[in-house]
Amino acid sequence: MLKQSLQQKLLQKLSPQQIQMIKLLEIPTIQLEQRIKKELEENPVLEEGKEDDEFAENQEEELSEDNLDNDSDEFSLDDYINEEDIPSYKLTTNNYSKDDKKDDIPFSIGISFHEHLQQQIGLLNLTEKEEILALYLIGNLDDDGYVRRKLEAIANDLAFSQNINTNDDELLEVLRIVQDLEPTGVGARTLQECLLLQIESKDQDIPIIKLSRKILKYYFDEFTRKHYDKIITRLSITEEDLKTAINEILKLNPRPGNSFSDSSRVIQTLIPDFILDNKDGNLQLSLNARNVPELRLNYTYTDMLESYSNKKEKKTKSDKEAISFVKQKIDSAKWFIDSIRQRQNTLLLTMNAIIEYQRAYFLDGDESFLKPMILKDIAETTGLDISTISRVANSKYIQTHFGIYALKYFFSEGLQTESGEEVSTREIKSILKECVNQENKKKPLTDDKLTQILKEKGYKIARRTVAKYREQLNIPVARLRKEL
Repeated sequence: MLKQSLQQKLLQKLSPQQIQMIKLLEIPTIQLEQRIKKELEENPVLEEGKEDDEFAENQEEELSEDNLDNDSDEFSLDDYINEEDIPSYKLTTNNYSKDDKKDDIPFSIGISFHEHLQQQIGLLNLTEKEEILALYLIGNLDDDGYVRRKLEAIANDLAFSQNINTNDDELLEVLRIVQDLEPTGVGARTLQECLLLQIESKDQDIPIIKLSRKILKYYFDEFTRKHYDKIITRLSITEEDLKTAINEILKLNPRPGNSFSDSSRVIQTLIPDFILDNKDGNLQLSLNARNVPELRLNYTYTDMLESYSNKKEKKTKSDKEAISFVKQKIDSAKWFIDSIRQRQNTLLLTMNAIIEYQRAYFLDGDESFLKPMILKDIAETTGLDISTISRVANSKYIQTHFGIYALKYFFSEGLQTESGEEVSTREIKSILKECVNQENKKKPLTDDKLTQILKEKGYKIARRTVAKYREQLNIPVARLRKEL
């Protein structure tokens, strides 16, 4: 039996301007520069330069009139946030000159990891097919330098995408060629193969190298599980021999791809989005707008639109098309300029709230002063949505007098001590890290013992929570931290 019913739903529709604002809010300064450059290239109405006050006022009036013609459910970006909402600190953007002493984190310039391997292939005496297969295998390497896909799947890809027939055996032969490239260990399919490739490249006449290879080849599971007693018994070696061999193995690189220019990614400059100066206890915040130009409308096009609009004789089809095109480009330029302004205001409002919340920390950079702080705290302070705060915090950095930090660094959950004092989980993690660094590696601290230590220090925390924080710190379980 079919039933019909009416259902009313309230849906929030984002206008193109709002979507543009959200996208601009998410990106860091270095990408903003690229985004502005792209917009300048695509929209002839937009140009670099500072608007004079009279022209800006006229454009604001026109923009307001245009907004009256829009659908009523699409509100103006001007309603989103006002400059009056931004407290205490400077509401400015800094366009630093090349002579300023504000240093960005240095970066490396060079070819990528994959390009490095491709260049080596070009120097080898290979057949045309071997070279094609080798380059295709290099293209399938992940960021760590491993071939994670099965050779059968790669062979199928070659057949379908490039009409090249090959098989597992032929691909394996070419893979051996790739595995001879630098850095050593590249092209491995497993961690064991990666380490073996590196140890086998060393002088096998050296007893400790030979022993290390034997451990990796025949007792890899025991080695990774730190079942040292079994290795000592089965190889009839001393504890000192095993310790020396393990030290040799630990010199190997489990991620050879990362040893070259951060794998396939060429390292880029890390440009802080905010600059915070401490002037005798007075914190001054500004946006780092170096290389971010001021934007304005090109007067030629606005005059052109006015000329077409005021034309007394009947407008031809060509006139109407020209008016429509110019008006579209002008509206697009206005929206983009306004979105940039709203982005800057939102960034400053959010960062100011973070600084106010963590003021004691920002005065001298002492991590112990960092208070528990979640996205909701800043959302409530600013009156912005949690998703907006999340977008601001994502991929943004601030330069302080004690270093450059990701905004995400300042957010952490809180716990209460036995005395009722609320402390940041970052403080708990710091204590855990210190305990592990100072432990006896022959008898590493278990999660139960770490829980007990924290309890003695006044931190009420469950064992499973300790395990979670330990994993977040990338600290292995006690058994895997054991050393001879």
